[in-house]
Amino acid sequence: MLRDKLVLALKDSSKEEDPVRFSTLRLVQAAIKDRDLAHRASGRDPVSDEDITCMLIQMVQQRKESVRLYNEKGHPELAEQERAEISVIREFLPAQLPEDQIREVCASVVEETGAQGLRDVGKCIKTLKDRYSGQMDFSKASGVVKDMLK
Repeated sequence: MLRDKLVLALKDSSKEEDPVRFSTLRLVQAAIKDRDLAHRASGRDPVSDEDITCMLIQMVQQRKESVRLYNEKGHPELAEQERAEISVIREFLPAQLPEDQIREVCASVVEETGAQGLRDVGKCIKTLKDRYSGQMDFSKASGVVKDMLK
């Protein structure tokens, strides 16, 4: 279970001399607890591994945007810290599909769904998310699908 892996990693990092890893894992745990509380307040079950994976993907995306902004504003040291956090978070995500495989998967989904034009991009991306959640950057996949459907 992903939640258990994160708890163990946090415990291990507290013993190590890696403050970036420790603080990043604490942020992840805090986000999970916040989401658990929100679910409990609305009468739902605690977050699942799939929910946690989605949270981790969002955290990576947020940090990528921060890296871009820090680089634009001339703060390379802050950008480097964000990159370090990204590498810690990615340890807990499924392996990412290589770009050539993303193209193949997108092509098969376009064919399978019978997509005809740009109005069908959403249908294709939904199918991809159902099958490959956490394994690809869906903004890139969306661009690939759009190119195929032009």
